[in-house]
Amino acid sequence: MTLVRISDDALAIACGADAVARAFAEAGCIVERVSSWGMHWFEPLAEIDGMGFGPLAPGDVAAVLAGSSPKALGAIEDHPFIARQQRFTFARAGKTRPLSLEDYAAHGGWHGLERARSIGPEATIDTVTRSGLRGRGGAGFPAGIKWKTVANAPGALKYIVCNADEGDSATFADRMVMEGDPFMLIEGMAIAAHAVGAHRGYVYIRSEYPHAIAKMEAAVALSAELIAPFVLEVRVGAGAYVCGEETSLLNSLEGKRGEVRAKPPLPALEGLFGKPTVVNNVLTLAAVPFILANGAQAYADIGFGHSRGTMPIQLAGNIRHGGLFEIGFGITLGELVQDIGGGTASGRPVRAVQVGGPLGAYHPPSEFHLPFDYESFAAADALIGHAGITVFDDTADMSAQARFAFAFCAAESCGKCTPCRIGAVRGVEVMDRIRSRSGRAADPVEHLPQMRNAAKAPRTLSDEIALIEDLCETMKFGSLCALGGFTPYPVLSALRHFPEDFGAEPQQQVAAE
Repeated sequence: MTLVRISDDALAIACGADAVARAFAEAGCIVERVSSWGMHWFEPLAEIDGMGFGPLAPGDVAAVLAGSSPKALGAIEDHPFIARQQRFTFARAGKTRPLSLEDYAAHGGWHGLERARSIGPEATIDTVTRSGLRGRGGAGFPAGIKWKTVANAPGALKYIVCNADEGDSATFADRMVMEGDPFMLIEGMAIAAHAVGAHRGYVYIRSEYPHAIAKMEAAVALSAELIAPFVLEVRVGAGAYVCGEETSLLNSLEGKRGEVRAKPPLPALEGLFGKPTVVNNVLTLAAVPFILANGAQAYADIGFGHSRGTMPIQLAGNIRHGGLFEIGFGITLGELVQDIGGGTASGRPVRAVQVGGPLGAYHPPSEFHLPFDYESFAAADALIGHAGITVFDDTADMSAQARFAFAFCAAESCGKCTPCRIGAVRGVEVMDRIRSRSGRAADPVEHLPQMRNAAKAPRTLSDEIALIEDLCETMKFGSLCALGGFTPYPVLSALRHFPEDFGAEPQQQVAAE
């Protein structure tokens, strides 16, 4: 009887994978639901004896089984999109059943935890430190140093918290880990707990991920004895973007409003319920089992500069080949967009690429030479964030995108700090005036003699752009967290690279550059 493997990943299901699976079952095949390979443009993708077929509809099943399907892709592992990758975190993607402990163990699962237990907490932290692993949520802080801080903090009660509130646009790697390889995340958290002396952990998953929540809850129950005495619990997020910020997340976990805390104290010293807490992103913790199982050097040998190891990069937006591409740091942005992603899905020229979610900078093709790593992007006044890449073609209006950044911040601000709460609203207002080229006359209050710093003459477009730049500086350096602090990245990069969309005169274009 023919064995057919089809992903039960949320994206595959959304594309019709359940119907295709039923069609194969009705045709007499054995159907296994596995994790996704990450080639999203081929979903629903079926695998038979290593050969791929996609994207399939139920009506394609007969031709696939007859060997006459025009949607045959050849050997999946030989497909250029897969063959070029360096898969450490997603090594099991497409190959295992997500909730099968047998599959996980048969593909190298639990080896990392076994080694951590054999070498002890101190050596475990040393291994993670030497690997060069940095936080994959966006901050890029060295994971080993954070773990050491928690391990050395006084107190017997400590926590491990996994930030699975994946809210950035164009990001789905966390979801794919939780839906496709949940035991890997659990193993990574168990290793972290062993290293720092924690006995309880929480996975904070955004409410918009029902499939991931269900998979993680089932996986936690199945593996409870294997990770004991460490106890793990899944918590559903409160539905706010700002809860992806670690201190807001901790407040939400404690049952409070998702509001940013001022730092210090750092969560590593006073985190969940005031206790020392490791807060790591899904991809950070998911990288740990590989590092422990294969050694620090095997991980550190891959990468670029101070960015070591691999990064699961997510390609989305107006792109021909969207999906997950894991590779060592150092690949250029242009390779990712043009060679790997195949350019735009519309076939039109690429105008801009946003890297790092809705608060990431926009990059024109002239910056496609940038190596994908933390330092190179920081030097370009940008960030890689959670490694989500959104592609726009030449029909995109970049002033509209800049307005969206302010509007997004205004909607998602927790309200704790003034630059974010008020600045984002004022930013939308100024952007609307810039986009309408309407200008603005001084209002009666601004005409009062005591308002010495208020302009009395109508503001020109140049004045409005200067106001946006000043506002961005205030938000960048005055906000409590990255929500307000990073909103200037998309605004200023759009203004810098695409001044014509803002109606800027030549002299303002020069200033913007």
